[in-house]
Amino acid sequence: MKIICPNCLAINNVPKKDEYKKANCGSCKNSLLKNSIINATSNEIDKIINNSDIPVIVDFWAPWCGPCKSFAPVFTEISKEFPLKALFVKIQTEQEQFLASRFKIRSIPTLVVFKETKELERVSGAMDRDSFENFVKSFI
Repeated sequence: MKIICPNCLAINNVPKKDEYKKANCGSCKNSLLKNSIINATSNEIDKIINNSDIPVIVDFWAPWCGPCKSFAPVFTEISKEFPLKALFVKIQTEQEQFLASRFKIRSIPTLVVFKETKELERVSGAMDRDSFENFVKSFI
């Protein structure tokens, strides 16, 4: 399966398994098991969505948004629990107004899930930890 490295955005081919002991990026050599959030720009988002065989969960947010700030630690915490099962991306709508417009973001935070280049689901509003974890699991 194709996996985007969250560190250097290189496309990696990784065998599909239930569990991994080791998986490193072929380009930067960082571990793909340390799932970190990608702060994407308009130059990167298409590459990420189009080259990932795992669900891509995108959080559209803004720094002035109270619910976005309260949801950010939940997003970060849950992102670490699904290495090679889901890719977590944040798009800052103030800096990436074109992307907010392109994806028709009307309120923030908004979560959009992509899989196999298609939008599967969209949810607006912050979630608590359990709700977000169950939300992610529903796409894996």
